[in-house]
Amino acid sequence: MPATDPYLVRLAPEVHAYVQPDGGWCLNNAGFVSDGETTLLIDTAATERRALLLREAILTTGVPLPRTVVNTHHHGDHTYGNGLFVPEATVIAHHSCRDEQSAAGHELQLAWPGTDFGAIPITLPTMTYHDRLTLHLGGTEARVIHPGMAHTRGDSIVHLPEHGIVFTGDLVFQGGTPFVAVGSLRGSLRALDLLRSLDAGVVVPGHGPVTGPSAFDATEEYLRYVTDLALEGHTKGLTPLETARTADLGRFAALRESERLVGNLHRAYAELDGLPEGSPLDPVTVFTDIAAMNGGALPACHA
Repeated sequence: MPATDPYLVRLAPEVHAYVQPDGGWCLNNAGFVSDGETTLLIDTAATERRALLLREAILTTGVPLPRTVVNTHHHGDHTYGNGLFVPEATVIAHHSCRDEQSAAGHELQLAWPGTDFGAIPITLPTMTYHDRLTLHLGGTEARVIHPGMAHTRGDSIVHLPEHGIVFTGDLVFQGGTPFVAVGSLRGSLRALDLLRSLDAGVVVPGHGPVTGPSAFDATEEYLRYVTDLALEGHTKGLTPLETARTADLGRFAALRESERLVGNLHRAYAELDGLPEGSPLDPVTVFTDIAAMNGGALPACHA
């Protein structure tokens, strides 16, 4: 386990972010909103142990366990802990998220077999939506918004307009390298425009510390860099891995998980080839190249 334990950030009297340092692979953020009687949880965690820690953290604030869980997308670090909150809670997600989660199964366990995930049955959303959904917790309105194809097919943003707070899911990795291999690079850029339009002053990213709207510009700068790099490499006939290995990361070298660059290039190449946004890529090829960028081994997962 990393040296730094998860911690709560009180964003408003009714709103907390739950941050898991250092925000790397499988170390996601969650959050919750409560009026003291009803609680909404945004995302869960990758392992049984970490989901139990999240439950305990909620209870330490004096609010009840959630009746509603919103999953921002299907990846296991945000959904594997769903089973620790049902049947008391109803799990809500975009309809594509449910399909993706069902298809993915325990993919993280396959990728990181040495991680102790514990008992994490795949617990699918039982309520889905298509474009927008509004939840009410006392006087707090939580708007659940689908940004279109972005990090995945089934992303959700949770916006609390009266508090100026937005939970972005993995549309934003604060301090970490964005990852669009299973979604769309172009769609992720569109999603950033949507996030800006919400005019939120507090941004809870999917990974990394709580931040502000400057994170949208930083994410866009990186994605534009990938776009330009992909066009150059694609024009020269280089593979995504060849392009990644010769790339000058410049100011992006400070971002964690730099090996994600090659996965992002695979997605950019697919879009340059005219494939529809979100077209499936071969996960073996993508993660073999990610391992190659990481010295021949998959990156460490500290979940």
